[in-house]
Amino acid sequence: MTRVVPLPAAEWPTEMRGALAAMDPPVRRHPPLQTEGRPKGLNVLGALAHHPELAHAFFTFNGHLLAATSLTPRRRELLILRTAVIRQSEYEWAQHVVIAGDVGISRTELAQIAWGPDSALWSKEDAAILRVADDLITDGTISDSTWTALTGFLSTQEILDAIFTVGAYETLGWMLRSLGIELDEDVRKHLEAD
Repeated sequence: MTRVVPLPAAEWPTEMRGALAAMDPPVRRHPPLQTEGRPKGLNVLGALAHHPELAHAFFTFNGHLLAATSLTPRRRELLILRTAVIRQSEYEWAQHVVIAGDVGISRTELAQIAWGPDSALWSKEDAAILRVADDLITDGTISDSTWTALTGFLSTQEILDAIFTVGAYETLGWMLRSLGIELDEDVRKHLEAD
């Protein structure tokens, strides 16, 4: 049930232009997300358009997570997708399934994200990445066993980026579910066509 109707792009406050520009970090480690031939998925933006100042702050943070994170894009997406599964955020899941193939996540792996880190499909590193989301969402901390596994292949910077990725997408999932933001029709059609 929709509680807050996303504003159509034509009704966005002028401050949304600056907010959207904040998604482009000053230091970029990763190329921009592919947009050609992709759905726009504007409902999440239309929801945030109700509060452009908050949108600006969040987009600055999210711009770092998407384009300047020290994590590889694949690891970032594994964290986001696992967070979406745990929090049952259909909107987040759908948006990032569109990105998953671009960063080397196969359809088989997508199906196993719901099973979590204990699936036999995962490498030790991928399992540890997925466990970060499980640990943080369940207990609010990375367990000692997960920490030990992570420090074998991630730097402190990467671990910090992992923590903040889960936190940001958990918060975004809270917003999407609380406001009842529905999946955009263009995203739904794109996924059905695949």
